[in-house]
Order: sequence, then structure tokens, then C-alpha cells
Amino acid sequence: MSSVSRRYATAQPRFERPSGQEDEELRAPVVLMVSGGADSTALLVLAATSALDIDDGRGEARIARERLHVLHVNHQLRGIDAEEDEEFVRGIAQDFGIPCDVRRVDVTELAAQTDGNVENAGRVARYAAAVELANELCAEVGCSRSAARILTAHTADDRAETFFMNAIRGTGAAGLSSIPRRRNRIVRPLLDRTHDELCELLRMRGIVWREDATNADTRYLRAFVRHEVLPVAKRRNERLAASLANTCDILSDEDAYLTAVAARARRDLTRRSDEGLVALDAARLAATEVAIARRVVRAAILEVCPEARLEARHVAAVLRLVAAREGSATIPMGVDARVEHGLLVLRARIADARATDAWLEVPGELELPGGRVLAARLRPAPEATDVPAFARAHGLEWAGESVLLDAEACGVDATSGGRLWVDGPHAGDVLCPLGMHGQSKKLSDLLNSARVPAAERAGVPVVRTGPSGSIVWVAGIRADERCRCVPGTRMLLELTLSDAEGAVSAR
Repeated sequence: MSSVSRRYATAQPRFERPSGQEDEELRAPVVLMVSGGADSTALLVLAATSALDIDDGRGEARIARERLHVLHVNHQLRGIDAEEDEEFVRGIAQDFGIPCDVRRVDVTELAAQTDGNVENAGRVARYAAAVELANELCAEVGCSRSAARILTAHTADDRAETFFMNAIRGTGAAGLSSIPRRRNRIVRPLLDRTHDELCELLRMRGIVWREDATNADTRYLRAFVRHEVLPVAKRRNERLAASLANTCDILSDEDAYLTAVAARARRDLTRRSDEGLVALDAARLAATEVAIARRVVRAAILEVCPEARLEARHVAAVLRLVAAREGSATIPMGVDARVEHGLLVLRARIADARATDAWLEVPGELELPGGRVLAARLRPAPEATDVPAFARAHGLEWAGESVLLDAEACGVDATSGGRLWVDGPHAGDVLCPLGMHGQSKKLSDLLNSARVPAAERAGVPVVRTGPSGSIVWVAGIRADERCRCVPGTRMLLELTLSDAEGAVSAR
């Protein structure tokens, strides 16, 4: 345990806990993200000396000093200036008796590994460090992670800048809501204060702060908005930051409402949801109000690929496919969107779950990709029973995910068992689907009739009598007529497709 961690772990909160129970809200860590600039320095000072509303249900209240912990992330971008920022934050944290944790991140290298955007990489690194530290501290004091708070020093000016930045890039209500007051554990208690107000507070207390020279570099969008756009807008309205704050609050409330409506709609529209895949009812999505449909599509894409950097045009492209009732498109981070068989299928570009080329022992089990299991066993046909009717009833009961076939017709010895070959569809495969009275059909046509999306067909398990033998069962879809049970069947071969927990596999 580090010296900083030891100091935190041995501290006791000043607040009294409710009798009879431990109040984790009053001992959970509060991480202050401090860069050394005026705003974050003011956050540290106010957290240590004044009342703040950290959205824990108490309103504005003093925070127990023992809960506070400063985090500084050195991006290693500005040489000696970055080192001096780090020393400044260590020093002021020490002055107020608050433990300080410094994390160093090579943001340039991190940006090179992603989209090259240094600003985005720095932001991701800061929040990742804050979450990691908050989790570590929660473990030390024995409280739930959700009780922790991560405080940032965003101001009304930052909110106005972000509003214009998102408007310039192009965005929806969520983007125009700008910086929310709270997102999960992250709280911004200074959103109603301006940068100038915080600078004045520090001056009155005789506290200096650090200035980042890159804040004046208008090549960065935020600096461009701060120095080129906002001054012009403020000529028309000196209280621009306060006005935009009200606008952002209104948009944020409306966005939260529409998000909840869209979440309910999405649950109703979802027909399948697996890792890296979501399938929505395309016809019903097309009939949904466009404001909700956009949100449903956006949320579904982000479920499939959380790191996707979506723009309005990507969502619009998917909705055009839905309106056309067919077609495909590729959106950022390699997400494939395809409308077929009445479904909008969104799939992450990951390795396809292809059926395993392997022997299935009878009796026995074979694990398939995607957590599925193919099982085979022998069971005597019930005496004095219409065996074909018994097999049909079994297939209906299991919705085609389990079948009863004639073991001998499948090439399996009724006494000693045997083995069957399992692989995927082959080009030119033909079978005689059960119920078609001996008529042959291409396997590709059968899969098309069963509305199996083209991208999923390679993963359909096909059970054969051998590597080059005839098809016994297209798992979960149809058995071959030649393997059906007949009145004279004495030994049944039961084949079942299920997930790893034993539940019938959902197609």
C-alpha cells in the first residue's frame, strides 16, 4: 500500500454515522481532479473550506476532509511545464492536508494507438485514472463503488464552450445539453460559477494557479471557441454563460425523458441480443417516430460496439436502410448494419462464430463456438406408441432445438452407439428436409427460408453421417427426411442444441 493510501485508510470521518448502521455516504471517497489551473485549484480550495453540492442527497454541505483525495494526471505533453504543474498540485494539496495521487500517462502514444486526437486521448486517460483511483479507495474503506464521487472543475464557461463546440461539429439534443451536472459518479459542482468568479475567489485568498499555454492555441477547437466565438456572442449578451446554462439544463431534462422513452421502445423492438450483435424489428422501427428511432439505433450500435464514434450521418444511413427494407452499410469501428428478413441486424466486426469441424460421440456432447453445446444420446422407442407421432410431438415441444431420429437410419449402432460429424454448411449441400416427402432442397435455400442472416450462416451446425456423408440434422432448423422415425423404429437418436447452461439455444 502506498503512503498516500495508508494516510487515507487510517483516517476517520468527522461526521457521526446514523445509529445502528454505517453510513457509507459519509465515508465514501471524493476524488478531486486537479490540473493546477484556476478552476481546478478553486475546486480544491472550495472542497476543503466551503460547502459544495456533490449530489449525494444532502444538498450543499461540507465534505469531511478525510474523504477528499486529489488526483493529478500528468499527460507528459509540455515538458518542464508539465513537471511544474505536477509539483504545484502536490504542494497545494499538502497545504490543505489532502492526500494527492499523481498518475503519468503518455498521451501522445495513447492518441497514436486510437484516432490520433490528443485532446480525446487526454480526456479518456484522466477519467480512466479517476475511476481507477476511486475504485481503489472504495475497496480500502469498504464501501460500494457507487457511493464514491469524482469531482471535476467544469464551469458555466466550459459548458458554453462545449455547447458551441458540439454545435460546430453537428450534434443532437444530448450534445447540445453540453456538460451534465452529473453522470454516474462524476459530479460537476461548479457548473453555476464562471471562470472569472473562480479567479476572483483565488485572488481574494492570495492563491496563485498555473496557466496552460495551449489554452491560447486556437488550433484546438475549444480554444478557438473560447477566444474567437464566445467574445463575439458576449457582445450581444453579457450573461451568455448563464443563459446557455439554462438552455443546457432544459435540453438535458428533455434528453433524459426521450432517452427513457427510447429505451422502452428498444426493448419492445429487440428480437435478438448477443455479444457483438443486436437484431431489431425493422418494420416496427420504420413506423416509430423518427426522434425515438434515431435514439434506438444509436443505443443499439453502442451496445454492439461501445467505442464507436458515431455521428448523425451514420445513424441516418442506418435509418435509410430501414426505410428501404433492405441493404447494408458499414459504420465506424467496423459495425455492419444490414436489413434482411424483416430485421435490422447490427453486428460488430469480430471473428465469426463458425461451427466446429469435429466428431460428436453418441452418446456425448460437443462444445460449439458462442457457448453452445450439441448433445446426442440413445433412447429406446416407447412400446405400444405411435413412434412417428411421438417424435413429431417432441420436436414441437422443443421448438426444433431437439429432435428424435431413427438411430439406425443415421448410421448409429443401436447397441454400441457411434459418432457423427459436425461442421458448417458447404457449397452445394443438398438435403431432403423433413416434411417435404422426399423432395430435395439446397441447404442455402433452406437457410434462406428459415430467415438465417447471411452473416450467421457459417455458424449453423450441420450434423452429418461423416465428413463427406449425408446430412442428418441442420441443428435447430430441420432434420433430413431419410432419418425420420418410422413405425418400425426401435432405437431413437436424440440430438439437442443448447447453450452452455443447458437452456435451449435461442436463434
